[in-house]
Amino acid sequence: MQSGASSLIFIAFLVAIFYFMLIRPQKRRVQQHQQLIAAITEGDEIVTIGGIFGVVKMISDAYVEVEISPTTTIRVVKSAIARKVNDESEEYEADEEETGDGTE
Repeated sequence: MQSGASSLIFIAFLVAIFYFMLIRPQKRRVQQHQQLIAAITEGDEIVTIGGIFGVVKMISDAYVEVEISPTTTIRVVKSAIARKVNDESEEYEADEEETGDGTE
């Protein structure tokens, strides 16, 4: 009887570890990505998950039009946006100031 209770406690412990190590962080990443997509405005410089840099020219419900050169505009789904370039450069500069690793 006691071994059954201890194995049940062990399984519950493993489920808790699985939740805190895998499920919870993934939910947080999905929420952050949804917030990023909601915050995109025309004129923002972005990077797609394919590595294409461009400037947002038009936003619709399902996709955005991104200008990748002065004469070339492509249409990508909103979920393909990986990050804003402006935010990344600000974070990089803040990290350099904190660590003092910036080159002069």
